[in-house]
Amino acid sequence: MDEKDRKIISILQQNGKATLSQIAEKMGMSAMGVKKRLDKLGKGKIKLTPLINVEELGIITAIIAMEVESSEALRRIIEKFRDCPRIIKFFVTTGSYNLFALIYAEDYHSLESISLEKCSLRAQPGIRRYDIFPVQEMFYDGYLDIKVVAEKEREEAPCGVLCKGCYRYEAKRCLGCPSTKFYRGRL
Repeated sequence: MDEKDRKIISILQQNGKATLSQIAEKMGMSAMGVKKRLDKLGKGKIKLTPLINVEELGIITAIIAMEVESSEALRRIIEKFRDCPRIIKFFVTTGSYNLFALIYAEDYHSLESISLEKCSLRAQPGIRRYDIFPVQEMFYDGYLDIKVVAEKEREEAPCGVLCKGCYRYEAKRCLGCPSTKFYRGRL
């Protein structure tokens, strides 16, 4: 990545809707030159994706800290929740907690369900210790890469759990999994 690549990325970070022509004008390059650089950067170095303003939408985020007993259990958990729309990111670390997850929920009832029910990370085999830290305030900007699922045809969540039949879902204390037809949330 050279200085021109960094400048293109900086322009897009300031305005993700900047056109090739606008970027080219700021760079003193042709639009085709900018396109070629973006195509090259798009092969593993950058990812252009829409982000969701969680603060504007009133979405709750939380950080989950887990102590996982083995690398096998850690890999199993990460794979099982690979397509979970509520998990924004996993982070493997060293120290007493070795797996962190950044998650979201639309309300505190759903956040509680995510941390208590069988669809929760806490309920997974291999979890020795688990703490959840709801985020009170984010700084700099409130945009996160939240998975928005367009077609909700499936009954079973990606983690293998059914919302229908879950006590908290039936009692309207959980909005359900955003990737299923049972989802009652706004995303």
